[in-house]
Amino acid sequence: MLIAAIAAITAVQERACRLRPVWSGGFIRSVLAWLALASAGLGLVAPAWAQDGAALRVRQLELRSALADNAFGRPLVLESVQQGDRLSGEIHAVIAQPFALAAAALQSHQAWCDILMLHLNVKHCLALGAGADRRLQIAIGRKHDQPVADAFALGLGYRILASQPDYLALRLEAADGPLGTRDFRIGLALAPLPAGGSFLRLNYSYRYGLAARLALQGYLATLGRDKVGFSVVGRAADGSPVHIEGLRGAVERNTLRYYLAIEAYLGALALPAAQRPERRLQAWFDATERHPLQLHELERDDYLAMKRRELARLAAGSAAAN
Repeated sequence: MLIAAIAAITAVQERACRLRPVWSGGFIRSVLAWLALASAGLGLVAPAWAQDGAALRVRQLELRSALADNAFGRPLVLESVQQGDRLSGEIHAVIAQPFALAAAALQSHQAWCDILMLHLNVKHCLALGAGADRRLQIAIGRKHDQPVADAFALGLGYRILASQPDYLALRLEAADGPLGTRDFRIGLALAPLPAGGSFLRLNYSYRYGLAARLALQGYLATLGRDKVGFSVVGRAADGSPVHIEGLRGAVERNTLRYYLAIEAYLGALALPAAQRPERRLQAWFDATERHPLQLHELERDDYLAMKRRELARLAAGSAAAN
């Protein structure tokens, strides 16, 4: 989303020239796409995280009213915070899948490649290693077709923080990104609900330096100037809601995109394996289009064609490696 924002910011350009992606070519465009991804706010803010299933269910009870009555029309609460140099977004939601099914699926680091590939800006994902050495290698690029060689390569560490009969917690993280971004994390926690289904917490955060802040602000003042988030911060003269803008708006948009990707992944598990990728793509796009003001970026056919090519390229690469 931040394509071309850096073109008007000399300091950011100079900084970018000193950085090198793992894959060569198209660096500036890839950095901007990274910032678009990072503006999801990916991460864990440790003090706020439930330590076990019981604590997470207590949080569900605390949010009961908000889960029952919100603008999404479903049991989902989305919050965002900008505190110092950290941006974060967080979703709490009730999902239909029983805990045993969802927890088993989401503990696979390959599952997270399948989830991340649904996002517009993720061009490539490999699940590598085993045990404590599990990690993801992803490529972040533009929301349109782009060769992997022109995307920015990012390695994400993968950690299971807790795997219990009534609680799952995991984290994906990178210490550093381009343009001074750092402490980039994706965190998920899951617990069963007494009435069935599961309660999920998805949290994102990252820290940014001056160069990243200038690039983001430049984008939000130009290409992203009409984009908004979901939090309502006021009412217009006609009574219509005024939604949050700026960095927190960007956090909220991408937070929901990632939640919808998890939902699409879990929703396709009942299908034969060969049918799941297409179902995920269709479900993710349909879910995002329920919020066109915030999430519409591409037309359906364009998104599906792009993602089918990316998945085919990924499959071909995996087959060649084997």
